[in-house]
Amino acid sequence: MPKNKKNLIFFMPFIDRGGVEKNLLLIANYFSKKISNIKVCTSSLNKRKIFNKNIKFLSPSIDAPEKINIRIKYFLCLYTLFKFLCSNKNTVVFTFQANIYCVLICKILNVKVIVRSNSSPSGWNHNFLKKFFYKLIMSKADKIIVNSFEFRNQMQKELNLKTKCIYNPLDISIIKNKSNKGKNELFFKEKNLLKLVNIGRFTDQKDQITILKAINKLKLKLKLKLIIIGYGEKKYELFRYIKKNNLSRIVKIKDRISNPYKILYQSDVFILSSKFEGLPNVLLEAAVLKKFIISTKCPTGPKEILLNGKGGLFFKIGNYKDLSNKIVFYNNNKKKLKQRTLATFKNLRKYDFDNNLKRYYYEVIKFL
Repeated sequence: MPKNKKNLIFFMPFIDRGGVEKNLLLIANYFSKKISNIKVCTSSLNKRKIFNKNIKFLSPSIDAPEKINIRIKYFLCLYTLFKFLCSNKNTVVFTFQANIYCVLICKILNVKVIVRSNSSPSGWNHNFLKKFFYKLIMSKADKIIVNSFEFRNQMQKELNLKTKCIYNPLDISIIKNKSNKGKNELFFKEKNLLKLVNIGRFTDQKDQITILKAINKLKLKLKLKLIIIGYGEKKYELFRYIKKNNLSRIVKIKDRISNPYKILYQSDVFILSSKFEGLPNVLLEAAVLKKFIISTKCPTGPKEILLNGKGGLFFKIGNYKDLSNKIVFYNNNKKKLKQRTLATFKNLRKYDFDNNLKRYYYEVIKFL
């Protein structure tokens, strides 16, 4: 392994189970086989075992409890990074979280910084001040990488920021292996049932309440079951809606499942209800398992994954009536729609694991 002249720090204050975290893990482990002097700056020391052994960890001296507010974890890690960079200027930072603050610190200290931006600015760019400061600070980054071409075009058009598009590296073998581990465990026990799944954090962005409203509309029309897998601040709001509308028999919430693929494998349809994304990893994972996908046409990512509708069905953001109509349409046209599932599966080639990891490597190695 060649010894690079500079340190490389992956900055991600909080590592959980989402798509961003999966991509960090794949990229960091791949890089660790190619170069030395790699560190991960995070408060999530419990995740150390999933990284390659030659990756070192840079963590706050204060042991942050797991349930502490995420903003505090960001602050602690930003301070830790600042302290390290003050005495180790010969470093390149590759940031995945708290990107604006990380860029600000790096530019103050004259350190090279690469940003991986993970979600479309559509969620916040209606705020003039946020948009102004985001554009001002992010323009100082040495490289910005985004994960879909729609995302790249949006950054150029709305913020005048030049970015590089590299798709998420998709490891199909991991998804298939994990999906096979739950074959003897039945999650949908009734026969002749339309089996629906959603996976995602319980946040306003992911908007699972729209799915519940659609299910409430269909509960007397179709024999179906929905499993929602995730965690987050909207959890109890979802539970209240389920209880109020007597949906507990047909809707189940699974909190923090370590292997969601075994449930996804047994489903018929995956539903994405997000208001905005970057390139939703979970759609790629559903496509690997050849599940039919019904998604919002949100910015950015779903249109590229689903071939502008040739690989699934779209519904309007926040429109539960439109979603319920699409569920009924799928239920009545399953055989005809199989070709769309196959088209999405074939489209996965551009998310190839090795090719996209190499593209990340070639972009970052220029700075080391």
